[in-house]
Amino acid sequence: MESVIGDAAKKQFEFFIDEHREALQRCLDGLTEEQARRSLVPSRTTLLGLVKHVTFVEKVWFDEAVTGRPRAEIGIPETPDESFALGDDDTIASVQQAHREACENARQATASLELTDILPGNRRGPLPLRFVYLHVLRELAQHCGHADILREQILADDGATS
Repeated sequence: MESVIGDAAKKQFEFFIDEHREALQRCLDGLTEEQARRSLVPSRTTLLGLVKHVTFVEKVWFDEAVTGRPRAEIGIPETPDESFALGDDDTIASVQQAHREACENARQATASLELTDILPGNRRGPLPLRFVYLHVLRELAQHCGHADILREQILADDGATS
């Protein structure tokens, strides 16, 4: 019985995580490269930077935490702030593709795990998958809100509607 309940809860977490992943993918739809890179706040936060950052989040929580591989080996920055930085070669298409790949890799990394399984590689120490799912869901939801506001502002500034 416990396994059935755990499986149902895991599927619910995954449903909501995927829903937020897709929303972040869509926040770039129909935008120009300039709009996606437009900075409206003092931080590095842009729509393109948000999607690049959540790609980092996926790799931190579903590669580093699951495998224990160091960030340098994974190919991600050491700090979250650095993950918002955009290079000249970052485009809507390339950032969306990297995000899709990171999400698919995350799904594969956790497919055989249960919510009570302990992930050994997080910098905070070993954590159960349930904690990781809750943390990622919270972070994705927060960034979806950021993306909604930034997109609305960009489209309003350009006289368009979403």
